[in-house]
Amino acid sequence: MGPDEAVIGCTGELVLGTRGDAGPGEVLVRVRGGTETFLAWSDAPLPRGATVLVTESRGSRQVDVIKWADPLEALTDPGVGGAH
Repeated sequence: MGPDEAVIGCTGELVLGTRGDAGPGEVLVRVRGGTETFLAWSDAPLPRGATVLVTESRGSRQVDVIKWADPLEALTDPGVGGAH
């Protein structure tokens, strides 16, 4: 199975933390109007529950991920830069 281009750029939540070079975790990704699970690889270990961004598809339901923080959340968080 070739790379899955539809998943690149999607965000998800780790249901099993990654271990960096020691092995993959598992990510639940919002894609194609639903959610799907993939093996998730990252350069550094990431904990279960972390929000991640899919940066690459390895095919065979495997993806590369990085830790993700939505930059727009800071605009809606009343404790960040809001009125005093």
